[in-house]
Amino acid sequence: MKKTLLLGLVSLGLIGCSSLELGDALSSEQYTQNILALGLTHEENLIEAGKLQTPHLVSVVTLQLTNARDEKIQYEDDLIESKKIAEQIVVYNDGSQIIAPQITETINSGVLETDADLISYYLEATKDSNNSHNHKLHLTVSHNSKSEREYISANICNKWGRCEALTEDGSNNTLELKTLSSNASNCSSYNCDYSETLEIKLNDYFLKDSFDKGITFNLISKKKNNKIKVYAPYLMAYLSSLE
Repeated sequence: MKKTLLLGLVSLGLIGCSSLELGDALSSEQYTQNILALGLTHEENLIEAGKLQTPHLVSVVTLQLTNARDEKIQYEDDLIESKKIAEQIVVYNDGSQIIAPQITETINSGVLETDADLISYYLEATKDSNNSHNHKLHLTVSHNSKSEREYISANICNKWGRCEALTEDGSNNTLELKTLSSNASNCSSYNCDYSETLEIKLNDYFLKDSFDKGITFNLISKKKNNKIKVYAPYLMAYLSSLE
Protein backbone atom coordinates (compact mmCIF):
# COMPACT_ATOMS: atom_id res chain seq x y z
CA MET A 1 0.00 0.00 0.00
CA LYS A 2 2.81 2.40 0.98
CA LYS A 3 4.63 1.51 -2.26
CA THR A 4 1.50 2.23 -4.29
CA LEU A 5 0.95 5.54 -2.50
CA LEU A 6 4.58 6.55 -3.07
CA LEU A 7 4.34 5.76 -6.77
CA GLY A 8 1.15 7.81 -6.99
CA LEU A 9 2.81 10.82 -5.34
CA VAL A 10 5.81 10.56 -7.67
CA SER A 11 3.47 10.41 -10.67
CA LEU A 12 1.58 13.48 -9.44
CA GLY A 13 4.88 15.26 -8.95
CA LEU A 14 5.96 14.47 -12.50
CA ILE A 15 2.61 15.59 -13.88
CA GLY A 16 2.89 18.80 -11.89
CA CYS A 17 6.34 19.52 -13.34
CA SER A 18 5.16 18.76 -16.86
CA SER A 19 2.13 21.00 -16.43
CA LEU A 20 4.31 23.86 -15.19
CA GLU A 21 6.60 23.63 -18.19
CA LEU A 22 3.69 23.32 -20.57
CA GLY A 23 2.03 26.33 -18.99
CA ASP A 24 5.25 28.32 -19.43
CA ALA A 25 5.50 27.25 -23.05
CA LEU A 26 1.88 28.14 -23.75
CA SER A 27 2.27 31.63 -22.27
CA SER A 28 5.66 32.23 -23.88
CA GLU A 29 4.18 33.53 -27.14
CA GLN A 30 2.38 36.32 -25.29
CA TYR A 31 5.55 37.26 -23.40
CA THR A 32 7.42 37.32 -26.71
CA GLN A 33 4.85 39.55 -28.39
CA ASN A 34 4.82 41.93 -25.41
CA ILE A 35 8.61 42.29 -25.57
CA LEU A 36 8.59 42.79 -29.36
CA ALA A 37 5.93 45.49 -28.97
CA LEU A 38 8.41 47.57 -26.94
CA GLY A 39 10.32 48.34 -30.14
CA LEU A 40 13.73 47.56 -28.66
CA THR A 41 16.86 46.17 -30.30
CA HIS A 42 17.35 42.41 -30.31
CA GLU A 43 19.98 42.66 -27.59
CA GLU A 44 17.59 44.71 -25.41
CA ASN A 45 14.84 42.17 -26.08
CA LEU A 46 17.06 39.39 -24.73
CA ILE A 47 17.71 41.43 -21.57
CA GLU A 48 13.94 41.73 -21.05
CA ALA A 49 13.53 37.99 -21.61
CA GLY A 50 16.17 37.35 -18.92
CA LYS A 51 13.89 39.02 -16.35
CA LEU A 52 11.15 36.36 -16.68
CA GLN A 53 10.17 34.04 -13.82
CA THR A 54 11.72 30.68 -14.68
CA PRO A 55 14.80 29.48 -16.57
CA HIS A 56 12.52 27.44 -18.82
CA LEU A 57 10.44 30.48 -19.76
CA VAL A 58 13.59 32.56 -20.33
CA SER A 59 14.92 29.85 -22.67
CA VAL A 60 11.68 29.53 -24.67
CA VAL A 61 11.11 33.28 -25.06
CA THR A 62 14.78 33.86 -25.97
CA LEU A 63 14.46 31.27 -28.75
CA GLN A 64 11.23 32.86 -30.02
CA LEU A 65 12.79 36.33 -30.01
CA THR A 66 15.78 35.04 -31.96
CA ASN A 67 13.51 33.33 -34.47
CA ALA A 68 11.49 36.55 -34.85
CA ARG A 69 14.71 38.49 -35.49
CA ASP A 70 15.88 35.97 -38.09
CA GLU A 71 12.48 35.96 -39.82
CA LYS A 72 12.49 39.76 -40.01
CA ILE A 73 15.98 39.78 -41.57
CA GLN A 74 14.95 37.08 -44.05
CA TYR A 75 11.76 38.96 -44.96
CA GLU A 76 13.71 42.17 -45.61
CA ASP A 77 16.20 40.28 -47.82
CA ASP A 78 13.33 38.59 -49.70
CA LEU A 79 11.62 41.94 -50.22
CA ILE A 80 14.75 43.41 -51.84
CA GLU A 81 15.11 40.36 -54.09
CA SER A 82 11.39 40.44 -55.01
CA LYS A 83 11.72 44.01 -56.32
CA LYS A 84 14.45 42.84 -58.73
CA ILE A 85 12.21 40.00 -59.95
CA ALA A 86 9.21 42.35 -60.28
CA GLU A 87 11.11 44.34 -62.92
CA GLN A 88 11.08 41.24 -65.15
CA ILE A 89 7.34 40.57 -64.90
CA VAL A 90 5.44 41.18 -68.15
CA VAL A 91 1.90 42.61 -68.10
CA TYR A 92 -0.37 42.21 -71.14
CA ASN A 93 -3.68 43.83 -72.13
CA ASP A 94 -3.99 46.25 -69.18
CA GLY A 95 -3.36 43.52 -66.63
CA SER A 96 -5.59 40.80 -68.09
CA GLN A 97 -2.54 38.55 -68.35
CA ILE A 98 0.59 38.62 -66.19
CA ILE A 99 3.62 36.39 -66.72
CA ALA A 100 6.48 36.14 -64.23
CA PRO A 101 10.04 35.39 -65.44
CA GLN A 102 11.12 31.80 -65.95
CA ILE A 103 13.23 30.25 -63.21
CA THR A 104 15.58 27.37 -64.06
CA GLU A 105 17.47 25.23 -61.58
CA THR A 106 19.14 21.84 -61.40
CA ILE A 107 17.89 19.28 -58.89
CA ASN A 108 19.89 16.21 -57.89
CA SER A 109 17.81 13.13 -58.61
CA GLY A 110 20.27 10.36 -57.74
CA VAL A 111 23.61 9.41 -56.20
CA LEU A 112 25.85 10.42 -59.09
CA GLU A 113 26.56 14.00 -60.14
CA THR A 114 25.17 13.15 -63.57
CA ASP A 115 21.84 12.13 -61.98
CA ALA A 116 20.32 15.59 -62.29
CA ASP A 117 17.02 17.00 -63.53
CA LEU A 118 16.66 20.46 -65.05
CA ILE A 119 13.56 22.21 -63.68
CA SER A 120 12.07 25.31 -65.31
CA TYR A 121 8.94 27.11 -64.17
CA TYR A 122 7.03 30.38 -64.36
CA LEU A 123 3.77 31.70 -62.94
CA GLU A 124 0.96 33.11 -65.07
CA ALA A 125 -2.18 34.99 -64.04
CA THR A 126 -5.21 35.63 -66.26
CA LYS A 127 -8.39 37.52 -65.40
CA ASP A 128 -11.78 35.85 -65.81
CA SER A 129 -15.17 37.45 -66.55
CA ASN A 130 -15.57 38.28 -62.84
CA ASN A 131 -12.26 40.21 -62.86
CA SER A 132 -10.69 37.55 -60.62
CA HIS A 133 -7.26 36.08 -61.24
CA ASN A 134 -6.70 32.48 -62.28
CA HIS A 135 -3.20 31.22 -61.50
CA LYS A 136 -1.14 28.57 -63.27
CA LEU A 137 2.36 27.30 -62.67
CA HIS A 138 3.95 26.21 -65.96
CA LEU A 139 6.59 23.61 -65.25
CA THR A 140 9.06 21.71 -67.45
CA VAL A 141 11.17 18.80 -66.18
CA SER A 142 14.11 17.78 -68.41
CA HIS A 143 15.91 14.51 -67.64
CA ASN A 144 17.98 11.76 -69.22
CA SER A 145 16.22 8.45 -68.57
CA LYS A 146 15.16 5.10 -70.00
CA SER A 147 11.56 6.29 -70.29
CA GLU A 148 9.34 9.29 -69.62
CA ARG A 149 8.31 9.92 -66.01
CA GLU A 150 4.53 10.26 -66.50
CA TYR A 151 3.85 12.68 -63.66
CA ILE A 152 0.47 12.02 -62.08
CA SER A 153 0.04 14.40 -59.12
CA ALA A 154 1.61 17.06 -56.90
CA ASN A 155 1.24 17.29 -53.11
CA ILE A 156 1.84 20.47 -51.11
CA CYS A 157 4.59 20.16 -48.50
CA ASN A 158 4.26 21.67 -45.03
CA LYS A 159 6.99 23.57 -43.17
CA TRP A 160 8.33 20.29 -41.75
CA GLY A 161 8.86 18.89 -45.25
CA ARG A 162 5.97 16.41 -45.18
CA CYS A 163 4.15 16.18 -48.51
CA GLU A 164 1.14 13.92 -47.92
CA ALA A 165 -2.03 13.85 -50.02
CA LEU A 166 -4.20 14.63 -46.98
CA THR A 167 -3.52 17.06 -44.15
CA GLU A 168 -3.99 16.13 -40.49
CA ASP A 169 -7.55 17.50 -40.54
CA GLY A 170 -8.38 15.32 -43.56
CA SER A 171 -8.49 18.11 -46.16
CA ASN A 172 -7.11 17.59 -49.66
CA ASN A 173 -3.45 18.56 -50.06
CA THR A 174 -3.11 17.72 -53.76
CA LEU A 175 -2.69 20.30 -56.52
CA GLU A 176 -4.52 19.99 -59.84
CA LEU A 177 -1.95 18.85 -62.41
CA LYS A 178 -2.20 18.50 -66.19
CA THR A 179 0.43 17.13 -68.60
CA LEU A 180 0.74 19.34 -71.66
CA SER A 181 3.49 17.52 -73.58
CA SER A 182 6.29 14.98 -73.36
CA ASN A 183 9.09 14.92 -75.92
CA ALA A 184 12.11 12.63 -76.40
CA SER A 185 15.34 13.42 -78.23
CA ASN A 186 18.98 12.27 -78.54
CA CYS A 187 17.96 8.67 -77.92
CA SER A 188 20.50 5.86 -77.59
CA SER A 189 20.02 2.15 -76.98
CA TYR A 190 19.64 2.85 -73.26
CA ASN A 191 18.01 6.24 -72.74
CA CYS A 192 16.70 9.51 -74.16
CA ASP A 193 16.64 13.18 -73.23
CA TYR A 194 13.08 13.81 -72.09
CA SER A 195 11.30 17.10 -71.66
CA GLU A 196 7.93 16.90 -69.87
CA THR A 197 5.81 20.04 -69.63
CA LEU A 198 3.10 20.33 -66.98
CA GLU A 199 0.54 22.84 -65.79
CA ILE A 200 -0.51 23.19 -62.15
CA LYS A 201 -3.51 25.25 -61.07
CA LEU A 202 -3.13 27.33 -57.91
CA ASN A 203 -5.91 29.11 -56.06
CA ASP A 204 -5.74 32.73 -54.97
CA TYR A 205 -6.14 32.06 -51.23
CA PHE A 206 -3.35 29.48 -51.18
CA LEU A 207 -0.91 31.79 -52.97
CA LYS A 208 -1.63 34.77 -50.70
CA ASP A 209 -1.30 32.57 -47.61
CA SER A 210 2.14 31.49 -48.89
CA PHE A 211 3.19 35.06 -49.76
CA ASP A 212 6.26 35.33 -47.49
CA LYS A 213 6.98 31.61 -47.17
CA GLY A 214 7.05 30.35 -50.73
CA ILE A 215 5.60 27.04 -51.93
CA THR A 216 7.14 23.58 -51.80
CA PHE A 217 5.45 20.61 -53.45
CA ASN A 218 6.30 17.03 -54.27
CA LEU A 219 5.90 16.26 -57.97
CA ILE A 220 4.95 12.59 -58.17
CA SER A 221 5.48 10.28 -61.15
CA LYS A 222 5.34 6.55 -61.77
CA LYS A 223 9.15 6.47 -61.91
CA LYS A 224 10.56 9.19 -59.67
CA ASN A 225 9.46 12.17 -57.56
CA ASN A 226 10.82 15.73 -57.52
CA LYS A 227 10.49 18.14 -54.60
CA ILE A 228 10.18 21.63 -56.09
CA LYS A 229 10.21 24.99 -54.33
CA VAL A 230 8.82 28.28 -55.58
CA TYR A 231 10.83 30.70 -53.44
CA ALA A 232 9.29 33.50 -51.38
CA PRO A 233 10.85 36.47 -53.29
CA TYR A 234 9.49 35.11 -56.58
CA LEU A 235 6.01 34.65 -55.14
CA MET A 236 6.12 38.08 -53.45
CA ALA A 237 7.01 39.76 -56.75
CA TYR A 238 4.29 37.89 -58.64
CA LEU A 239 1.51 38.66 -56.15
CA SER A 240 2.55 42.30 -55.82
CA SER A 241 2.18 42.70 -59.60
CA LEU A 242 -1.50 41.73 -59.32
CA GLU A 243 -2.40 44.62 -57.04
